[in-house]
Amino acid sequence: MSGNVIVIGSGIIGTACAHYLNRAGFHVTILDRGAFGQGCSHANCGFVCPSHVLPLAEPGAIGKTLKAMLRPNSPFSIKPRLDLRLWDFLFRFARRCNRTDMLEAAHACHALLHSSLTLYHDLMKTEPLDCEWQTRGLLFVYQKPSEMEHYATANELLRDRFGLPAVRYDGPALTQLEPALKPGLAGGWYYKEDAHLRPDRLLTSWRRLLESRGVVVRENCDVKEFIRDNDRARALGTSQGEIVGDAFVVATGALTPLLNKTLGCRIPIQPGKGYSITMPRPVRCPRIPMIFMEHKVAVTPMQSGYRLGSTMEFGGYDTSLPRRRLDLLRDGARLYLHEPYCDPVEEEWYGWRPMTPDSKPIIDRAPALSNVFLAAGHNMLGLSMAPATGKLIAEMAAGTPLHIDATPFSVRRF
Repeated sequence: MSGNVIVIGSGIIGTACAHYLNRAGFHVTILDRGAFGQGCSHANCGFVCPSHVLPLAEPGAIGKTLKAMLRPNSPFSIKPRLDLRLWDFLFRFARRCNRTDMLEAAHACHALLHSSLTLYHDLMKTEPLDCEWQTRGLLFVYQKPSEMEHYATANELLRDRFGLPAVRYDGPALTQLEPALKPGLAGGWYYKEDAHLRPDRLLTSWRRLLESRGVVVRENCDVKEFIRDNDRARALGTSQGEIVGDAFVVATGALTPLLNKTLGCRIPIQPGKGYSITMPRPVRCPRIPMIFMEHKVAVTPMQSGYRLGSTMEFGGYDTSLPRRRLDLLRDGARLYLHEPYCDPVEEEWYGWRPMTPDSKPIIDRAPALSNVFLAAGHNMLGLSMAPATGKLIAEMAAGTPLHIDATPFSVRRF
């Protein structure tokens, strides 16, 4: 198999696509409007989490979200503005908040998450990827007994429908499992199969591997348009001139809607802004990655550092780094951990998550361009879904059988 494939976007999805396309025999070039791997993939929490199979659009999600937004310093926020695309997104999201649609999305995402976890294990065994890979699971921590008990229903669903049972730890058993947590918490649910890594080191290492195998990386190359030849793309018009290819992959995350006009289709992705703070490991550092579910704060103990992250903000393509949003991470962690953070802060960061109204990514051919493939909209799970997405794109480009059903990820569903 041969041919020149241009991958637009150097985040974790674009990098995974380049890897599997290269393995399938294609000549691959990666383009990025900025520096390699500096978008949403750079400083996220690094979870590889098949436990996150349930979509955000679930029964009762609208009521819980509105209630949360009324609280001061809510981890979820929407910047009020006249944006028809945002309100269309929210309307589509609201329509999906029922059990039938929730389960449909969960089954689709489960296949992608399960495949990716298997592929990650293979990659860590066979490729020289230096990314601080650890398989210590993921702990969902609860402060209130009522919230701890409420999650039991979700755990039963994950256990019975998806084979993803959690181990329950109540009260003192939780601090025995993870002594970095303060006493007096209600408990936690522990998903042993999850893993974590350091995303920036994964991308740096993966780039080095790809370039050693002939993949070309072109930074600061902003794509303006597809240059068409009937129903195919012949080339890209970019800030570095025209770039010709036999096939193209759009892996531009939350920025994908900016290409809607030239793609000839509508991609209803909204940027869901998340934040993180990276610092050295505290003396009393957690051993297990965890999420404080009531405050939506995630904690990642990496081998070379320590990260607090999360929150969700729908504010458009806002580039600010407001102190109050970063403080939510510190304030939330302080309620649960003996040593919630330490100095010096190494990086304060934000990233735009590519959110779709049904929580499923788009992995498909572009309807108007037969040699253009879409790999975007992975919501909060791009790192967790990247290998399977890359493998699917390579299979589509090569015309070989798909290793999982890609029907649920069709762009035509919108």
